[in-house]
Amino acid sequence: MPRIGDMAPDFKAITTQGPLKFSDYNKGAWVVFFSHPADFTPVCTTEMSGFAQEQESFFEKRNTKLLGLSIDSIHSHIAWVDNVRKNTGIYFRFPIIADLDMSVSKLYGMLQPGESETAAVRAVFFIDPSGKIRLIMYYPLSVGRSMHEIKRALIALQINEEKKVSLPLNWEPGQKVIVPPPKTLTEYEERLNSGLEMVDFYLAKKDIS
Repeated sequence: MPRIGDMAPDFKAITTQGPLKFSDYNKGAWVVFFSHPADFTPVCTTEMSGFAQEQESFFEKRNTKLLGLSIDSIHSHIAWVDNVRKNTGIYFRFPIIADLDMSVSKLYGMLQPGESETAAVRAVFFIDPSGKIRLIMYYPLSVGRSMHEIKRALIALQINEEKKVSLPLNWEPGQKVIVPPPKTLTEYEERLNSGLEMVDFYLAKKDIS
């Protein structure tokens, strides 16, 4: 089962947008890769609609591609995408993997027998442009994910990557971030005169907006 810090396992799959090789899809972009238990189910419909509504306005602006998966056929995926578009006007433009043989689900630990042996749990993998897994979320079949938290986590990961800072409890975009603690006495002395917001020498914050 992949873990945070591992390179995302590569695979080939059939999707609603045609054949896909993950390493090619991931190249040069972040990927939010998520599984859902089944097509034509209520919670999954709300979640996939949420991703679709944020695809252009949020994810694409952050150089992030979406990739879905469930253990359904490509024909089921296409029928469901069409059904949702007809009923709500929301169109799932991102690729959805048809994982009937469960190969990708097993590769990524999305099948968890204590929850279900035939349906993928609600997993979310945040994968950076180098192909490294940066964050993993798991939800059970009965509980929908938080789009706010998915967006917050992606912003936090990208800020960490760009600015080399950490994010405190309940951090929201626009709030102060935590700078790394000093590793030498020289850095410690510099910090005392840095103008940072200091709780103590090891806990200091700054504004990056």
